[in-house]
Amino acid sequence: MEKYGQYRDKGNAPPQTRPAYRRMANDSAGSGIAPFFPISPPATSPLLLPWHLFLFSIRIPFIAFAWFVWLGLIQWLPAGSALRKANQWCLLGIPGVWWVDIQIDGVRRGSLAQGGKRRLPYPGTIIASSWTSPLDVLYLAAIFDPIFTKSYKDSKLVRPIPQEGALAGCFNITDPFALLKTSEPLTSLDNLVKQNPNRVIVVFPEGTTSNGRSILKLTPSLTSAAPETKVFPVSLKYTPSDVVTPIPGWLEGVRFIWRLNSAPSHCIRVRIGTAMLMAPPPTFSSGRTGGSQSTTSGRRSGAERASGARGGFETNYFDTLRASPAQKLGDEGEGGEDDGLTSDERQKLDAVADDLARLGRVKRVNLGVEEKARFIEAWAKSAKSRK
Repeated sequence: MEKYGQYRDKGNAPPQTRPAYRRMANDSAGSGIAPFFPISPPATSPLLLPWHLFLFSIRIPFIAFAWFVWLGLIQWLPAGSALRKANQWCLLGIPGVWWVDIQIDGVRRGSLAQGGKRRLPYPGTIIASSWTSPLDVLYLAAIFDPIFTKSYKDSKLVRPIPQEGALAGCFNITDPFALLKTSEPLTSLDNLVKQNPNRVIVVFPEGTTSNGRSILKLTPSLTSAAPETKVFPVSLKYTPSDVVTPIPGWLEGVRFIWRLNSAPSHCIRVRIGTAMLMAPPPTFSSGRTGGSQSTTSGRRSGAERASGARGGFETNYFDTLRASPAQKLGDEGEGGEDDGLTSDERQKLDAVADDLARLGRVKRVNLGVEEKARFIEAWAKSAKSRK
């Protein structure tokens, strides 16, 4: 695996929102996280193979029937209808996805019905979700029946896609049903929300799937949202964790179907963060020596917001420390990238990435869509050489 060392985190994640002690500790060594490697299934006895084959053979016909019902009938029903959500829950329940551990920032366990529902995504808002598995798509569809979008690494615009396209995107393959209809044009999240005020919009800001062990560099798609639009960070993780699909291709799709349907059950761990606005931080002016100087306040990272929310996730005290202005300027000069984003837009993306990392209890890495494309190319060459 040494030849894939360049696709491990080298510790050069964007430093704008990280405390000074983290920059000194992590920038040189790096975490060494490899977010593109597939995760092996848990060890099991060969004696249990007949049991796994039995589960697989029993579940596949029911899943195929539920999927054909969706394609032929249910998907044409009005969005949000009970039959649409029931069909999605069938697609989740048949392979054994029965346990959902959900926790919401600022809401104590068991008190969701007592005013906690206002902290859930609702029509007219955006979900910024982690992206590791087709189960992400099925779960979000079962709960919110949203509009899915595809993000691109060099564009602030997104492309609305159907659920089948989102599932195909997990394996980076072409949706065969897309050949029967014209694809939606690229648009901004602001326009998409205005055109669909009664729907939730789902964005996978990483732009590609990972194995769930880190948060990749975010694409700039979220910056096209209106300043007053609320964005809810959502982290989804699974147990067993081998149902993630960081490697693309039809063969990986077959392996995913086997692992999903041959295991007795699966658990989803859902964490929903506090909604944030994509508006720039407020500025306050104070006159000195006849002039005016602007000082920016209210810029809080995702860890700071969580530590102040009652019932939120615990964070380290040192995560709330801010770097001095001189340190920030130095960081921007050394680590800034010419990506066409303003400093405010970059800080917004950093805040979303920080929240996703906190919710998922993982780290951010300086790897993204471009690095994964090179990794997949090297992985494919290695697979051919092994043959």
